[in-house]
Amino acid sequence: MLDIALKISLALVLVAIVLNTYRLSVGPDMPDRILALDTMYVNSIALIVLMGLWLNTKTYFEAALLIAMLGFISTVAVCKYLLRGDIIE
Repeated sequence: MLDIALKISLALVLVAIVLNTYRLSVGPDMPDRILALDTMYVNSIALIVLMGLWLNTKTYFEAALLIAMLGFISTVAVCKYLLRGDIIE
């Protein structure tokens, strides 16, 4: 039962990543594209965690934690750049 649920959730997360890629490339404004990129980080974290559950390894969880930290820092940096025009003040 868990195997079927993992396969279904992997497929749905992959569909979400494809839709995020579409919004990232077609998005009307820059804030929409930033939001799509941030959502793609969250979906990639979910994909990596699901792969870790499916393959029963702990290495994937560490990779997901690193991607989460980098995703947060990059989102903050891009938002500061859009608001202020400079990242470091």
